[in-house]
Amino acid sequence: MTSTADTNHVTIAERVARFQQEMAGQLPKDVADAFGAEQARLRDGGVPSGVAAPGTPMPDGQLLDVHGEPTTLARSVGGRSAVVVLYRGAWCPYCNLALRAYQEQLVPVLAQRDVALVAISPQKPDGSLSSQEMNALSFTVLSDPGNHVAAGLGVLTAPSDDARAAQRSLGLELREANADGTHGLPMPTVTIVDSAGTVRWIDVHPDYTTRTEVADIIEALNRLE
Repeated sequence: MTSTADTNHVTIAERVARFQQEMAGQLPKDVADAFGAEQARLRDGGVPSGVAAPGTPMPDGQLLDVHGEPTTLARSVGGRSAVVVLYRGAWCPYCNLALRAYQEQLVPVLAQRDVALVAISPQKPDGSLSSQEMNALSFTVLSDPGNHVAAGLGVLTAPSDDARAAQRSLGLELREANADGTHGLPMPTVTIVDSAGTVRWIDVHPDYTTRTEVADIIEALNRLE
């Protein structure tokens, strides 16, 4: 078994490469091809125009905690600066790899600086609770019914028909996982938000198999100090 100490210097890209190596050949070819085509489409599309720029207000709204209680991002961070992570859901293995890396490598750094860490997805609160429990997360995990935060940041997307069919073949019906019954998903995104609620830094990954590395977040925090 891999210990936390063993993973302290493993990048998310390395975790993803290891996962993909382990999964090679395990998915039916048509499913793997559909996901591969989806990833290529997202890569080719790049970062959308109109993504929120540093200096703009961080979007907020009526979010839900893991118990389904209404809250907001501002209330969750309590006037502190924050690193806000937008992810797809507990069903996404790439999201879980990233969230575990943030727990192991980023949480201790942020604690020393009194910076909050919040992860937001469009899934139902029980999905948020699953994300928190399966990854042993100590930080706040919220649901955003309607993807208001993702839409406000300009990073809202949705899988293609072929990708949704591939998901269904694996037992995932996205409309049932999402709190608002739609197929909407955020592009994996990390923002640094100051105590006034202003976006200071944003990193968007259209291809969901790649994520913002811990080192990049820490470097951005250092530049903003």
